[in-house]
Amino acid sequence: MTEPDLDALFEAAAAVRERAHAPYSGFAVGAALLDEAGGIHAGCNVENAAYPVGTCAEAGAIAAMIAAGGREIRAILVVADSPDPVTPCGACRQRIREFAHPGTPILSGSPEAVRARYTLDQLLPASFGPEHIAHGA
Repeated sequence: MTEPDLDALFEAAAAVRERAHAPYSGFAVGAALLDEAGGIHAGCNVENAAYPVGTCAEAGAIAAMIAAGGREIRAILVVADSPDPVTPCGACRQRIREFAHPGTPILSGSPEAVRARYTLDQLLPASFGPEHIAHGA
């Protein structure tokens, strides 16, 4: 991932975070990912009064990538305003795993800067993925 890619991810995640729908928690999150063709796809969290049916920012970014024809996550950045770096929840780590490789960079940022860097394998070790399912017998 090049610096221009990182700059574009940060710009997209920070911008979409401003449009998050977080009236209950007040915790706005933006995510942007880079696909295999160099496209940037962003999503924000969307809360719901029936709490379990809200959507994470990462899930929105992945849905945007799929809708645009992308199939592989090359890198993903999550932006939130928190004293500690914010990483994807467990469910989103598994969602990312569906479209990424163990070494895929997962970055955590504040509204001002990238604060931490991980790989998918660091956040979801010994994970279950598409290759574990036998296709066509």
